[in-house]
Amino acid sequence: MGTSSPKDAILRLWNRLKSWLQSLSFRTGVIVLLCCIPFYILSFAQMLLPISVSAKGILWTILFGLAKTCQYGGLTILGVEGYKRLKAKLKRKKPTP
Repeated sequence: MGTSSPKDAILRLWNRLKSWLQSLSFRTGVIVLLCCIPFYILSFAQMLLPISVSAKGILWTILFGLAKTCQYGGLTILGVEGYKRLKAKLKRKKPTP
């Protein structure tokens, strides 16, 4: 019969999520990728707050996790071709000395 293991279900879900992310536009990928910058900044800037060490650790974990999620989500949306396209645009904008 059609019994499937939890591992197969997770794999199917992962493949559907990845396909959906890759179907999003280049612009969306760039926006999601840029969202990781504030999360990285906040994850380290919160160390300056006058709160307990355990609260700082929890905040750092959450903010750094969000930054990594945005980074990997953006890269998944962009894909290899989008990454090359973004890299080419950034190279063209640099002023030559």
